[in-house]
Amino acid sequence: MPDGEGEGTAGGWAVGAAEFAEPGGEPTGGRLREPGSGAAGERAGERSGPGEALLLGVRHHGPGSARAVRRALDAARPRTVLIEGPPEADELIPLAADENLRPPVALLAHAVDEPGRSAFWPMAAFSPEWVAIRWALEHGVPARFIDLPAAHTLAWQRETDEHPEPPGPPPGDGPGAGAGLRDDLRVDPLATLAEAAGHDDPERWWEDVVEHRGPGRRDPFAPFTAIEEAMTALRETYGAEGGERDALREAYMRLQLRAAQREFGDGAVAVVCGAWHVPALRRRTALTADRALLKGLPRTRTDLTWVPWTHRRLVRAGGYGAGIDSPGWYAHLFASPDRPVERWLTRVAGLLREEDRVVSPAHVIEAVRLAETLAALRGRPLPGLSETTDAVRAVLCEGSDVPLALIRDRLVVGDDMGAVPATAPAVPLQRDLDRLQRRLRLRPEAAERELELDLRKETDSERSRLLHRLRLLGVRWGEPAVSRGSTGTFRETWRLRWEPELSVRVAEAGVWGTTVPAAATARAEADAVAARGLAEVTGLAERCLLAGLPDALPTVMQVLADRAALDTDVGHLAQALPALVRSLRYGDVRGTDTGALAGVAAGLAERIFVGLPPACAALDADAADEMRRHVDAVHGAVGLLEEAVGPERGTGLHTRPHARLRDGWRAVLRVLSGRDSVAAVVRGRAARLLLDGGEVERDEAALLMGLALSRGTPPAEAAAWIEGFVGDGADGGLLLVHDERLLGLVDGWLTGVSAEAFTDVLPLLRRTFSAYETGVRRSLGELVRRGPGERSSVLGADSGTAGFADDLDAGRADAVLPVVRLLLGLDGEQRGATATDNDTDDQLTTATT
Repeated sequence: MPDGEGEGTAGGWAVGAAEFAEPGGEPTGGRLREPGSGAAGERAGERSGPGEALLLGVRHHGPGSARAVRRALDAARPRTVLIEGPPEADELIPLAADENLRPPVALLAHAVDEPGRSAFWPMAAFSPEWVAIRWALEHGVPARFIDLPAAHTLAWQRETDEHPEPPGPPPGDGPGAGAGLRDDLRVDPLATLAEAAGHDDPERWWEDVVEHRGPGRRDPFAPFTAIEEAMTALRETYGAEGGERDALREAYMRLQLRAAQREFGDGAVAVVCGAWHVPALRRRTALTADRALLKGLPRTRTDLTWVPWTHRRLVRAGGYGAGIDSPGWYAHLFASPDRPVERWLTRVAGLLREEDRVVSPAHVIEAVRLAETLAALRGRPLPGLSETTDAVRAVLCEGSDVPLALIRDRLVVGDDMGAVPATAPAVPLQRDLDRLQRRLRLRPEAAERELELDLRKETDSERSRLLHRLRLLGVRWGEPAVSRGSTGTFRETWRLRWEPELSVRVAEAGVWGTTVPAAATARAEADAVAARGLAEVTGLAERCLLAGLPDALPTVMQVLADRAALDTDVGHLAQALPALVRSLRYGDVRGTDTGALAGVAAGLAERIFVGLPPACAALDADAADEMRRHVDAVHGAVGLLEEAVGPERGTGLHTRPHARLRDGWRAVLRVLSGRDSVAAVVRGRAARLLLDGGEVERDEAALLMGLALSRGTPPAEAAAWIEGFVGDGADGGLLLVHDERLLGLVDGWLTGVSAEAFTDVLPLLRRTFSAYETGVRRSLGELVRRGPGERSSVLGADSGTAGFADDLDAGRADAVLPVVRLLLGLDGEQRGATATDNDTDDQLTTATT
């Protein structure tokens, strides 16, 4: 059934049979009776005898159900197998015999005219549907899907989205309100059965009665007879309504069942479906009634194919309505022919050893014994996941829950990912992506992994372009991450993780082109035309350069030039400039021609210079803080623009040397720092940028601070100036540590603030000084504690503080000279005169100190 949709009960795929009191007998205490025993076993032959279809009601993802289905099919030997699923996928069934189609996989159906409207039917190796398909292929028996066609399902979704149904009546007001538990039943019927059996944990009860059952040596149909009786009783007691959609699905399945019985004979048909539907398929209804119910259903054109799935996507917590809690554990139970607990704990021990934890064979033996003892004390037929987890915690993890999180993630859930053969139907874009993945050796994996790329290498450069192109197309296979150990533009780090939904995104992107480069180019051009803001266009230009899309750049640049000419908002221009200037840097690393960007960037910068001072006046606190960030961004962009284009290259639009562009920005900073109408935080930031760039001396900076902190300045405005000047990181704190006059000005102003005003400025000051590192805050506190008269001694040579001496420490420098000479390769050379050696040592001493 489609991923995430409910189906009758328990979100659709969770029903069970088992602790039922047989007629004239006593409850089995939570365990399913031995197959073939009692009245239920006697009725099994009647249910599956001549003239009746073999209806195998299952839980859709369960190893016990899967094994029971195979045993029943081996015993019945039907001439055809009908399976719950979209009938359009019948032609895809033969692909299940291909060894390259490995579960977990899913049937993907999407609307041809709207690929984003899609549905999945997942199958794992332990899914009864997959076992039934494989059995049919192995025995040469036709297999067919009999659920409501995907053409109706997807059209139904569209109508539901466009015309949502009104909310239902409040409890007690609608038809059948007296049923009481009907709403709860649709949430989780498995819990209803478990509660009737006297158990409070539905999953644990289900494991005991179904998943942990052995092969059995009696009637293979008895479990399904008991399941059918339970579902019939539930539907009779709590109501059969599963909504209009369930009624339609069951009517369609009855029609397909009748057709198969006419073709193959009444007793030659086996049906594998959700247990909730079995009573509906068994019920005799008029053919005309079913056809009338299905008449006039909406339809849409659909395409179907197999796609890889993952165990992680089978988990109920991920939103999958038919999900389970432990797909990795279920896969282990299904794949382990014997001694499942011993094999499981061995896998756990192997995982812990990989994480450098000490686990010996003796630990595993003790854990097995403890798990079996716990199962016996709890009255369970075999140790389940809860017993093995308790044993692992006590023995292998020494009582710690921390390693258990790793075990659950890697083993209980797992990152197993299926595979589909190249012969499976796919859109042309998917085939091109598959080809690129093989050529670049980028295999999709369910587990997240980091990929380090060196863009100077051709293969890594192509990988980077592919990932950036896919992001442009909305296929977010990889996410950029911060590179470790290098900040150069030739390094990239990606976090890769393939999710099944990305197959839908690829199908959606197929409307843009048949190859990844062509589709990304078309998408980038369309996004540029549709972009609402200038920053969006500049960001798109940067992404086009990263993705290596030269054919898209002319359109993007034309839109960028038009938007820049019409946009008069300085904030928008300041947001756009950094991304545009960053793009200029990629010409060196990726070999991209970025000449057209230089002229646009320089023209944009000049317009910012003209409009920034007026835009910084009359701002409230939030707007001023945002403008301060714009000033920082433009300051960095101007520096990058000089590095990227060079000091002697024209700007293209105005043929103006970049040295004059830099001088123009410094003039803007001087205007901002000295104009009283400019917001205080912006004035403080401009003064700091001038000081860092060497445009003002410390005496002038102290004068600016003194004016900003004078008694005539409101305390809130003075605090904002301080935040702009020494805020945002440790550099401002170090400036105060090393400049006694600036620290004295701040200290003197702060001690003179009145008690009422201090309460107002405290949040600003705390935000400013809390950004400093611990050592910087400690140094500032020590300086302030010693007072103005003692600060010089703290920073002087006599203070003993390393790194603050007035003169060079020649003795300390001489100690490192041998190492420096070795690093420079001077030890192996023939030295000349002693004077030359002394000159070299003097130079090294100066450099090292």
